[in-house]
Amino acid sequence: MSKNILSSLKALASFLIFSAVQAATSGAYASSAGQGQSLNITAVATFICFVITTLLITWWAAKRVHSRRDFLVAGGGLKPWQNGMAIAGDFMSAATFLGITGAIYFRGQDAFVLGVGIMVGWPLILMIVAERFRNLGSITFIDVLSNRLEEKPVRVMASCISLCIVIFYMIAQMVGAGTLIQVLFGIDYMWAVLIVGLLMTIYVAFGGMVATTWVQIIKASLLLLGGTYLTYAIMKTTGFSLDSVMTQAAEISPLGERILGTTGWFGGDPVAVATVAMTMAFGVMGLPHILMRFFTVKDAADARQSVFYATSIMGYFYILILIIGLGAVFLLATDPAIFGEDGSLIGGANMVAIHLSRIAGGDIVYGFMAAVCFATILAVVAGLTLSGAATVAHDLYSQVFSDGKLSDEREVYVTRAATISIGVLAICLGLAFEGENVAVTAALALAIGASVNCPIILLALYWKGLTTRGVVWGGYLGLALCVGLIVASPGVMVAALGYEEALFPYTYPTVISMPITFLLVMVISYFDRSGQARADRETFDRQLLESELGADIAKPSGH
Repeated sequence: MSKNILSSLKALASFLIFSAVQAATSGAYASSAGQGQSLNITAVATFICFVITTLLITWWAAKRVHSRRDFLVAGGGLKPWQNGMAIAGDFMSAATFLGITGAIYFRGQDAFVLGVGIMVGWPLILMIVAERFRNLGSITFIDVLSNRLEEKPVRVMASCISLCIVIFYMIAQMVGAGTLIQVLFGIDYMWAVLIVGLLMTIYVAFGGMVATTWVQIIKASLLLLGGTYLTYAIMKTTGFSLDSVMTQAAEISPLGERILGTTGWFGGDPVAVATVAMTMAFGVMGLPHILMRFFTVKDAADARQSVFYATSIMGYFYILILIIGLGAVFLLATDPAIFGEDGSLIGGANMVAIHLSRIAGGDIVYGFMAAVCFATILAVVAGLTLSGAATVAHDLYSQVFSDGKLSDEREVYVTRAATISIGVLAICLGLAFEGENVAVTAALALAIGASVNCPIILLALYWKGLTTRGVVWGGYLGLALCVGLIVASPGVMVAALGYEEALFPYTYPTVISMPITFLLVMVISYFDRSGQARADRETFDRQLLESELGADIAKPSGH
């Protein structure tokens, strides 16, 4: 078995590296100023080094996969700092680095609510979720939801929601990868999507959680290194004075001093600010690929430490982003070539950090940051793929269709098959949605996490009155409401469908859909008088002890 895995991995790796080199060297490289120039060797070399290193790690990890827990959660043997780095790696994405930096450049500190919202979510996870999750679950967050409820209907409902989140998030990443690499490497869109899809499939199908974790650790380290250098370059130009960074940004920006305060990005509407902040803060608590990471460490103490490490790393990273966004305002003004004839920045908001890297460090730093952005997308889609494969193989095939009787070897086989299927689907979706607004699909994923998963998880952990019927019907209705409001939002009706005005005024529906989902689940559960409802309520005390004291509290038969 291991020889077959090794030979397959070598063949796929050889094909992939050959494809990457061929694609990278076949076309002319488009510079940020829109003028042709020779291929950036630093970008290509950095990317190929990243690919070779991560493939070697995958080969090493593949030899250590002997059971479903080894494959899906690294056998619960990751150290807290490793898990914390990997969690941070999931969130320190290209969208975060490029998107928030560009938003600060154009919109000022109003845009920082995106980062602050996410940072608020992590202490909440640390205090109310991490320990209980590790004590109650084994592989996915759906294990926790079905702990004291009727397993099959809960697993089916939660799996539908989980797969929706994974697919929507993956579309955003794959389309973003194709578009970004078109600009940064000069590679054709199709090649970029194929490379990302093939690489993520190799990482997950062969190396499982161990390989995925190390891909995310390496990517997070590279992104922190690049962000730290850009911050150092900015601070050096101002004599290491943060006050000077803000002063110069206010002098150069068309917004003036408003760039340091409120710029009216949200139209002065506090509800708009609240719904964005709620989506970011509570969306973290509902993302399946993040929740899965609580089961990759040995106990609840390590789960708490993992969240602490992740929060610390991301806190540092978001400070870097704020300085980079403000510093770009006055440093980019020194290079007229990056602006078009109409005065707009070439490439738009997502190219702010990339333009800055060229100004701050020349072609070498530019090439390095371009390659890191590609690596960042690879790491995120690998985590999403593993989460989706775990949902299909563990929650649906093993626990629902096979009544929990599937052998370890068979479940690993099914998970690998699911990984390959998800990889093919991701490539197809990436190609099919070329040119679409990825912000809409990303918003949908986070909004579903915040509006549906978060209420169900909190009620499952803390409310004795929760019943299977309440979770199932409340979950489905909450999902329909969330998707419906996003379809009626400006992001879809105006930006995608071309209507002059949207039926729902906010891109993120969380301020409406999250409270309603809470209410739906609680009301349906309250009026549920079935025999299953009585059993659900009676097992709460047992679950409470288990969640507080750990897995050595015996579970009643049937759970």
